[in-house]
Amino acid sequence: MTRFADLRVGARGRVLGFEKTASVYRKKLMAMGLTPGTEFTVARVAPLGDPVELHVRGFALTLRKDEASALRIEMV
Repeated sequence: MTRFADLRVGARGRVLGFEKTASVYRKKLMAMGLTPGTEFTVARVAPLGDPVELHVRGFALTLRKDEASALRIEMV
């Protein structure tokens, strides 16, 4: 498992699931297409690291650090 903060621009990842403490964001992230098994690419990161733009399922998705940290991911 990899921390979201460790990913750099161009890195590819796969969603494994969600952190147990992040139930607030779970439904929101799933509605945006970040379901377990979904692959994504880090497209851009703001200068201070927040927000992060991902390319997932053919569209660009921008997440804040706290939303992104709710994801359990692995590098692809």
